[in-house]
Amino acid sequence: MKSSLLLLGIPVASAAVAPRQNYFSFGNYFSTGAVATNSWIRQATTTLILPALNSPHNGNLGLWPGMGTKFGSGADGHLIQGLAISTVGFGSPCNLAANENKWGAKLMVLRHTEQILVTVLHMTYNDATSKFDQTVSVNGNVVSTLSTASGHGAGWGTAMECQQVNCGTVPLHHYVDTKIIMNTADPNYSRTVATLGASGNLVTADGGKTWTAADITIQQYTFT
Repeated sequence: MKSSLLLLGIPVASAAVAPRQNYFSFGNYFSTGAVATNSWIRQATTTLILPALNSPHNGNLGLWPGMGTKFGSGADGHLIQGLAISTVGFGSPCNLAANENKWGAKLMVLRHTEQILVTVLHMTYNDATSKFDQTVSVNGNVVSTLSTASGHGAGWGTAMECQQVNCGTVPLHHYVDTKIIMNTADPNYSRTVATLGASGNLVTADGGKTWTAADITIQQYTFT
């Protein structure tokens, strides 16, 4: 499935929350990019402090930070992302019993945890392999890793994605300690920020090589 929403203003593949069915919608977001033509994103790290589950607990919901990429040829690359997902019903990815209701976390490899409070998502370009190495840590424990040949980072942002049926109301939540490191300084990168129902200040102390946001607040959103 394809979406031109959220990241970079370029087409990117949407989150793999579940196969696309009757309902498909995005909520609030904080988006940055595209990068300057002479630079690219080498590393991106953020910490998602998860809210309560969506209410009513419907549909397949994904909260995720992601990075759109481009290849050296100029062709659009991939969307690399770490997801916190809320699914419904026995046998769904995060609920192993009929009465379970909890967040799950994944890159492409799914791992289960008893309780998720803080999810740290880290993406860094590996010069030795020319791949992006991705790590998801939950409450201080690494739960998923993945390396992909996806080109260079072209923009970073967050998303709130609902599939299958209306996901109800998603509470306010925060991404904290966000850091984006460029390959070469991009002093105007903060001008690319676009938001919907979100706030946060992207700042640099080294002329645009490193950008940080202490807190990105994503406001409550109700899918209809």
